Amino acid sequence: MEIGILTSPFNGETLETVIAFAAKEGFDALEVDAGPGKTHLDPDKLTDQRAAEIKSLLKKNNIRISSLAQYTNMTDADPAKREQTCNNLIAAIDAAAKLDVPIVCAMAGMPVPGKTKMQTIEEDVAQVYPPILEHAAAKGVKIALENWYATNIQHLGHWQKIFEVLPQENFGLNFDPSHLLWQGIDYIEAVDRFAGRIFHTHAKDTEIKDHVLKWVGSQERGWWRYVIPGYGRVKWGEYIAALKSIGYDGILSIEHEDRAIGREAGFINGKNYLKLFI
Repeated sequence: MEIGILTSPFNGETLETVIAFAAKEGFDALEVDAGPGKTHLDPDKLTDQRAAEIKSLLKKNNIRISSLAQYTNMTDADPAKREQTCNNLIAAIDAAAKLDVPIVCAMAGMPVPGKTKMQTIEEDVAQVYPPILEHAAAKGVKIALENWYATNIQHLGHWQKIFEVLPQENFGLNFDPSHLLWQGIDYIEAVDRFAGRIFHTHAKDTEIKDHVLKWVGSQERGWWRYVIPGYGRVKWGEYIAALKSIGYDGILSIEHEDRAIGREAGFINGKNYLKLFI
C-alpha cells in the first residue's frame, strides 16, 4: 500500500511544484486535480508532448499518478450543464489513458431537486453513466466515486443501489471513511461488503466534538469536522488491516481539508502517521 496526496490544496501552482514537493517529502503518488482551467492538468489542453513531459518528470522523481480527479455534479438538473460535465469527464478519461493512469475519480452527482437520492440514482445516474463507463472501459480506465455524503451515495443503501443499477466492472469507489464515521456508519463493514468495488481510497479523518454534540444534537452542525489522519476518530490500524484483508494494495490518498494545520505540514504529518500501519 502506498501514500499519496490529492493535489487540490496546491491549486494555482504548477504540477511541477506539486511533484517536487511530493518527491522531496517521500510520497508515492498523486491524485491530480484535473478539469477545465485547472492548473495541474486541463484535459482539453493535454497534448501528446505535454503528456510525455509529465511522464518523464514523474519517472525522474519516482512518483506516479494514482488517479485523475474531477469532482463535479454529474446529475445537474440543467440539461446543458449535465451534458458539459459528462463531456468534461470523458475528456478526463482520455487524459488518463494518455498518461497511463488507470483510474479517474468522480462523483455520483447531487440529488435532483424534487427527487430523493434513490430516485436520482434510478432515474438520472442510470442514464448519465453508461456511455461514460463504456468509453472508460474501451480506454482501460476505471471510474471511482468518492462517497461524499452530500452526493447520491450518502449511505450503504445508496451504494448497493447504484451498483445494482450499474453493475459494470469498471465502476467503483474512491472509499473515504471520514464521510461514514460521523454518520455512525460502520466503515469496516463497508470495506468488507463492497470489497470488489474499492478502486482507490481517500485518507481523511473526522474529529468529533462530543461536548458540542451533546449540546446541539446530531441534526445541528459544528460537532464534527474533517482533519488530517491521526487527528480524529478513524481507527487507521483497523481500517488499513481491513483493506489489506480484502487484497487492496493501492493508494491512501491524503485529502487535506483540515483548517487547523498548514498545507505542507498537514500532508507530511498525515503521511508519517499512516506509515505506522502500512
